[in-house]
Parts: sequence; C-alpha cells; structure tokens
Amino acid sequence: MFRDVLETLPYWRGIGDPIERHVSDDIRPDLLSWIEIDEDALASNLASFRRRLKPGVDLQAVVKSNAYGHGIEPVARIAARAGADAFGVHTVDEAEAVEKLGLAKPVLILGYVGAAQAERVVACGAEVTVYNDVTIEALSPAAITAGRSVLCHVKLETGVHRQGIPIEDLSAFLDRIESSPGLKVAGISTHFANIEDTTDHSYANRQLTVFREGAALVRARVPAAVRHCACSAAALTMPDTLFDMVRVGIGMYGLWPSKETLLSCLLEGKGETPLRPVMTWKTRIAQLKAVPTGAHIGYGCTYRTTHPTRLAVLPIGYADGYDRRLSGIGTVLIGGRRAPVLGRICMNLLMVDATDIEGAQIENEVVLLGRQGVEEIAAAQMASLCNTISYEIVSRIATHIPRLVVDGAGRIRKIA
Repeated sequence: MFRDVLETLPYWRGIGDPIERHVSDDIRPDLLSWIEIDEDALASNLASFRRRLKPGVDLQAVVKSNAYGHGIEPVARIAARAGADAFGVHTVDEAEAVEKLGLAKPVLILGYVGAAQAERVVACGAEVTVYNDVTIEALSPAAITAGRSVLCHVKLETGVHRQGIPIEDLSAFLDRIESSPGLKVAGISTHFANIEDTTDHSYANRQLTVFREGAALVRARVPAAVRHCACSAAALTMPDTLFDMVRVGIGMYGLWPSKETLLSCLLEGKGETPLRPVMTWKTRIAQLKAVPTGAHIGYGCTYRTTHPTRLAVLPIGYADGYDRRLSGIGTVLIGGRRAPVLGRICMNLLMVDATDIEGAQIENEVVLLGRQGVEEIAAAQMASLCNTISYEIVSRIATHIPRLVVDGAGRIRKIA
C-alpha cells in the first residue's frame, strides 16, 4: 500500500512544481545531445540539507563518478558557490580535477589509493581514506619527500564489509599512522549497509553503536578528528548520524536515495525536505519516417507496428548511457508528450513512436530524462523499468556528452 502511495507523490516522481519550464530549442543548435544542469536546483538542494545541520557541522558535496553523471567541474563550482565546505571524490584523478578548479576547499578521496599513486595524492593536497598498511607505507615517504603532511581519515568497518578495518584492529592501526612521518589522523568514517533499503533502521543503529565506540577511541588520541558517517539517506532520516560532517551525494542532485528513505521521512514527519532534480538530458530528432502497419522496427525484429506509424529516430543509444533495458518499455518527451521507445535500443540510435505528437519536426528537442512542459521522465521511473536504482541511471551517462549549466529559466550560465 505504501509503495502505491509513493508512486503518486511529487517528491518521488520529481514533478513537484507544475510550472512549465521554457527552454529554447536552439540553446545550442550544434549539439545533438546534451545535459542541462540546473544551478538553482543544485543550490536549493544543498540549502535543504544545510538546514538539517547544526552550526559547526560541515557539508561535504560528493562529486565522485563525474558528480553522479552530472559533470564534476560544473557541479563542484556550483557547490562551492552554494556553500559546500568540502568535496568527496573516489579517485586520485577526481581529486586532481577538483583541485585544479582552485576552489580552496578540502578534498577527501573516499576510495582506494594505490601505492603507486602516493606521490600524486601528496602533490594535489588531497585528504585520504585509509584502512590498510600498504597505503600508509606508500604515503609516508611521499609526504616526507614533498615536505608536506597528508591528512588521513580512518575507515571503520561496522557492517558493510567493504572498505574499512574492524574495531579490534583500530588501536594498532592508529599506532602505525602516528608512527609514520608525514601522516596525521584527521578523521574517522564509516558507511551504512542498508539505510536506504528499509524503514527499519535497527541494523544502521547497530553500526552506529560500533562507530561511536571507534570515534571515541580516535577522539581520545586526536580530539579534533572529524567524525563522519552520514550519507544523504542518513542525513534525511537519522539525525544522530550527523556528527561533525555529512557526505551528501544523491540527494544533492535532487534524487531521493530510495522510496524507503522517502517513506521514513514521511512516517517520521520529515518529508518537508524539498529535492529538485538537477539534470535534464536532451537530444534531437534525426529523422522522421512513415512506417506501414506490420513493419518490423530495429534489430531482432522485436517490435512490429500495428498501425501506420510516424517513427522518430534519435541519435542516442546505449554507448551514450541510455540503458538498453529500456528497449520497448521506455518513453521520451517530444513536444511535452510521451513517445514510446520501439524495438531494441542501438549503440548510437533509438526509435520512438511520434504518431500522436502533432507538429514534431526533424531537429526538435527531445527530453530523455527530466521535464518538458508539465510532463517529466524521472530517474526513479527509468530505474524501476530497468530493475536498478537512480544512481546507475544518471552516473552511467557518457562523459562525452556536454554538460551545460542553466538557471531556473533555462538560460545558459558560465560558472567560474
């Protein structure tokens, strides 16, 4: 019953305000596919999370995986202007990309740092997540050579069994860091296993108990160590997880971590947090053709028309990140109306039924993800069709597709 109700909620669908957003068809006439990043929406989402934090609690904007597909450079610039205190990335490459922007904010590498990457880490000044001796043994000589200190955040294993060290090994691990020249303990972190998957947070609370124990041990040695464990879902549903810093990822982009997270907020009276989707993914009609009744569409002859069809061919495919699992079940927006995907999605092309869309013309703007008029294709809807999560839908969009920053009215902005 709850899931049926959730499907009707604008928070989950992402529809929210029904005001039509007008964007010119010739915003960039030379582009066949592009992504618009709504600067106002991103800033609004960050402000929504900021209101949940007590003074002195830092907000880390997580921009890993090309900012969840939104574009690491524009998102980092907007987040910095909107008041983010720090950035979270996954790789050394991403840390270097953020550092080059000159935003003067701490950058924490959340993923693994290979031994051969130590010199690069030290050179770019990133903070590092650590949980094994190999990383420490590589970072220490690199820091000594460069005459710099590396700030280390110890990752504590509390129940995900992914990255992290068990609490029984924490004391000895801290000893190794403290005895390694050039390294300093700067924080302790962990990650929740199922906080997005259920409204029952008993497992998360057990993890939180272990984290508190580990954090107390670290704080006894380093009183200023930053404690952080809250992701978007935790920040939305479990105030006890906020500590000294929160790591806001999916929520910053205006996407709810899950239906269960939204439901938890509603059940606990915390559903007032407005999240506005930041991304709109667009393409253009490359061809329109009349197809007779009984014609097969696309590879494998998996679809056969049942009526005379006006077919629109779009220059986008699975190589661009449009999921092949949407074959025959997805829709796009043309002229503010839904056009069903017909047949199999190709590597670089897909076909949709534009029969009922009056006035559709070649090179008209098509929305693959996002709003056009009062209709919207939400990442959560696409994810449901693909039996996956919103994270995958947005983060797998190809990096070669340009990301354009726009304001609330759809005007292109340059963020420097």
